[in-house]
Amino acid sequence: MGRWEPDAAGRLREAALELFEERGFEQTTVAEIAARAGLTERTFFRHFADKREVLFRGSEGLRDALVGAIDGAPKSAGPLDAVTAALEASGQVFDKELSRRRRAVILANPELQERELIKLASLADALGEALGRRGVAALVARLAAETGIAAFRVTFERWVTDEAARPWSEHLHETLTELTELALGAPAPAP
Repeated sequence: MGRWEPDAAGRLREAALELFEERGFEQTTVAEIAARAGLTERTFFRHFADKREVLFRGSEGLRDALVGAIDGAPKSAGPLDAVTAALEASGQVFDKELSRRRRAVILANPELQERELIKLASLADALGEALGRRGVAALVARLAAETGIAAFRVTFERWVTDEAARPWSEHLHETLTELTELALGAPAPAP
């Protein structure tokens, strides 16, 4: 086994995604993932707590990008402007092909969908806390954070399914424009 070859975590992630796509998440075992990667189960568990972590590891990087952008926003930025800066920064975190594959696996499994919602709720909490550190009132911070996560979800869905490969920022700004029109009561144009 090539357990001493570089990038064991990357090899394990790729092997897991291949197997999840071929057999489904539930039907894939850690032993099969390790074998496909040419590694041992022990090596798998050095990198991931369980097979779900193959899909959810890296959430910390997304959280850090979001919070870092809010923390780095100009002091004059209002809560939604700071959240917009965070959403812009989040687009730099993703690999589109990996995101597409991960999304398909998650959509095929209710347990993973639940885990994804928990992750998004955790991100909303982190955004709200970052806004609170900027002096935003707790309820306003929560509303801005939850609105930001809703915009994030819509932007992500648009971006990951866009065959034209338009950049993240274009999808984000379309989403925010539609959100503004919705808030103002103006009808949004049909897609």
